[in-house]
Amino acid sequence: MKKGRILWVDDEIELLRSHILLLSEKGYSVDTATNGEDAIALVNAKIYDLIFLDEMMAGMGGLLTLSKIKDIRPDLPVVMITKNEDEGLMEDAIGVKISDYLTKPVNPSQVLLACKKFLEGKKITGAAVSRDYVKEFNVISHALQTNLTFSDWAGINTSLVEWAIELDQHPDLGLKQTLSDQVRECNVEFSKFVERNYRHWLEQQTRPTLSNDVIERYLIPELRDTNKSVFFFVIDCLRYDQWMIMESVLREYFEITRENYFSILPTATPYSRNAIFSGAWPAELEVRFPELWEQWEDDDNSRNRFEHQFLDNLLERRKIQLKPESKYVKILDAEFGRNIEQNINSYTKNRLTAIVVNFVDMLAHGRSDSQLLKEIAPDESAYRSLTSAWFMHSSLLSMLRTLSRQKNVTLILTTDHGSIRCLRGVKVIGDREASTNLRYKFGRNLKVDERHAIFIKNPLEYRLPKRSVTINYIIAKEDYFFVYPTDYHQYLNKYKDSFQHGGISMEEMILPVIKLKPKQ
Repeated sequence: MKKGRILWVDDEIELLRSHILLLSEKGYSVDTATNGEDAIALVNAKIYDLIFLDEMMAGMGGLLTLSKIKDIRPDLPVVMITKNEDEGLMEDAIGVKISDYLTKPVNPSQVLLACKKFLEGKKITGAAVSRDYVKEFNVISHALQTNLTFSDWAGINTSLVEWAIELDQHPDLGLKQTLSDQVRECNVEFSKFVERNYRHWLEQQTRPTLSNDVIERYLIPELRDTNKSVFFFVIDCLRYDQWMIMESVLREYFEITRENYFSILPTATPYSRNAIFSGAWPAELEVRFPELWEQWEDDDNSRNRFEHQFLDNLLERRKIQLKPESKYVKILDAEFGRNIEQNINSYTKNRLTAIVVNFVDMLAHGRSDSQLLKEIAPDESAYRSLTSAWFMHSSLLSMLRTLSRQKNVTLILTTDHGSIRCLRGVKVIGDREASTNLRYKFGRNLKVDERHAIFIKNPLEYRLPKRSVTINYIIAKEDYFFVYPTDYHQYLNKYKDSFQHGGISMEEMILPVIKLKPKQ
């Protein structure tokens, strides 16, 4: 079975018969031409998979021939063969989109390698990816049978995310469902791990970095360098895989240091993001800022209104004095984001600028309510792609690129929680005053199957707001979401396959915290 059709164009083609014979023996079909005019006629008449093109030919030269071939078949890979190693020539050839070049005299192994690269590369790479993934699958499956630490779980999560992104490039391998099944299996064990260990983390020094540790560990050390301007970006509801897509773009501009931290429970903005900015547990905020807590309770839209105050209060407790004072910006819409983008350089005069970006959270909630967005992003792979499309054209990327050109600037970037694609509903019973969240609830007389959720009888044991003496919390595990018995099937169908947050899963809890240092 032929591996591909090749056209070799050279005015001394007879000297290359041994190469052509070798390619034929290896299963490639090879046509030849001795000049540019004949080559163009053949490209018009036949379908080729690869062209070897001599740069120096009598009559129509290689560069002109290349240009005309690309007019006919822009996607056709062309390997230019040349005696001339002049840098200017190479730049001209690259400008008209050669795929590669070889320098004469070419040897058989160079030619064969080029053919494998362009005609069999996807197949060879796919086989290697399949082999390596099966090996990693077995490693993770074995690890799940051991006593894993929080560091082990962070490593497993990173590995699964990297494989998810890798398999996006190889959809024909048929491994996506296998990976999805393994992620679900991991979340079963991860939920058990969190249920066993979370309360101990609240009391111990040996624990993962949690939401309320982020500023202490990552931001304050940068602020102690008085010559720096520090930017602290918090992207609401950013999953680890979404960050990895963004990171691949930013490597061109920054030296990137990536670590992990764990969101507190519930993995929802009122708890996790306020914990980041305050350096405090939600229960401590209830005591320390009672007047703020009352407003928060009365007005759902004000749940994160006081982040700047929390931040300044934390810095004051840590004896960090900033002149000028810290700046805080929350970007809720594209127009405001463009305004900040245009003025971002002016913020470098500040010692600290905190910027909250809400778009990814809006995307997650919007997908729940929009059939169009569900059609565009039907699964995690497409959701990553949609995030990439936003980021490439976002004011956020423009701001980061602008800051990458500044000296004495350091950026710390993180998120407050991730999100998980919820595929299974579980019935919950509660009174009319219970909160409406799908992945966690607080209220009186809450009842749920404890196989699918953590039941918190005493909120203070989890450092959560007491609210009243009769308030309980429930927090969903894995990919479950809460549905009331009333109109159960209607709401089950409405919210199934939506991205939600607030519960216990690797996607919601294990998060990146990034240091971006501009490349000089």
